[in-house]
Amino acid sequence: MTDITLPPRRRPLWPVFIAPGLVLIAAIAWSAFWFYAASQVDVMADAWRTREAKSGRIYDCARRSVAGYPFRLEIRCDGASVSLVSQTAGQPPAPPVTAKLGEILAVAQVYDPKLVIAEFTAPAQIFQQGAQQPSFVVNWSKGRSSIVGLPAIPQRADIEFDDLTINRLDGTMQVPLANAKHVELHGRIAQGSPADHPDIESVLEINQGSIQGLHPLMAQPFDADVRAIVTGLKDFAPKPWPQRFREIQAAGGHIEIMRSRIQQGDLIAVAAGTLSLTANGRLDGELQMTVAGLDHVIPALGIEKMLEDGVPQATLDRVAPGVKTQDINNLFGALDRAIPGLGKVVKQNANVGVAAGINALGKEAELEGKKARAFPLRFVDGVVFFGPLKVGDVPPLF
Repeated sequence: MTDITLPPRRRPLWPVFIAPGLVLIAAIAWSAFWFYAASQVDVMADAWRTREAKSGRIYDCARRSVAGYPFRLEIRCDGASVSLVSQTAGQPPAPPVTAKLGEILAVAQVYDPKLVIAEFTAPAQIFQQGAQQPSFVVNWSKGRSSIVGLPAIPQRADIEFDDLTINRLDGTMQVPLANAKHVELHGRIAQGSPADHPDIESVLEINQGSIQGLHPLMAQPFDADVRAIVTGLKDFAPKPWPQRFREIQAAGGHIEIMRSRIQQGDLIAVAAGTLSLTANGRLDGELQMTVAGLDHVIPALGIEKMLEDGVPQATLDRVAPGVKTQDINNLFGALDRAIPGLGKVVKQNANVGVAAGINALGKEAELEGKKARAFPLRFVDGVVFFGPLKVGDVPPLF
């Protein structure tokens, strides 16, 4: 019997092309989706700019481009600027304040476009009230922010800067005003707050910050951590800040300082309390403050030198309204006439008297294992009182 060998059956080749074909179709579909999303960037950006303009924040971009294919959307804005209109109290509205910076790069993942991360390129120039020349220059080594929830109502927003410096321009000279090693600000809608009246939680952190030109004490580095919650918001409709603050006041809203901590060398101060707004837009309320290391700060205030050189009338108007410089001079003159040299002794021991007076205002406490004093910090229609002493005046918010 003869064996018959059958030729092997040929397998069809088309199944081999199924997987590559599906990959090709998916790539084409994804590319079409990416380019469609990229085409909508201008539409969404213009809609957002229109919304912000109604709030008095006018954004502009000299040149805008979109890249990042295939998985990201990278929106680059060259020649960016923002003008703030009617963002402070006062009538009539002042000319806008404009900030200009070189570039903003915003990045979003195509599959998660509600999260936008942005980076800012320094420096920024700030023009006051329509001036042609900048008044301030702001620099940083790294500036970035993130927003969750766009293009609808943002659920969370964060912004932070490293090596931040603010300089005032005096002709061609840059005069330092403030700086910080690191600054960050966070805000989010509080969990569980109603959608029609959302509460906002916020956190401000400053590391190694300092302020020049006010007082030598403020020029020394300090760290700050402030945590607060704002209630009374009616909605997130576009509107200037004075109008929003007016609505918060009408709704009985307030700012609750849950915790505020400032440390400068041996000085540590914490405060907590609630502040509200009066009918004329000024802060009103009380913070309970606890301070450790206050005795190290009093010598740095320069009270003795101030008394030797003469107290400026502006200082007396701020801390002791109604008292005149001549009254102080007459007092020391009377002391010297009664007992020669007594006025000088009183001036040289002013720090001791101030320390005793401040200690008499508060009560003993303990802060982070150190002896401390507890004081009320009161806000009465915008005027700030440290015990019975007037220490400042906060301008109206609307």
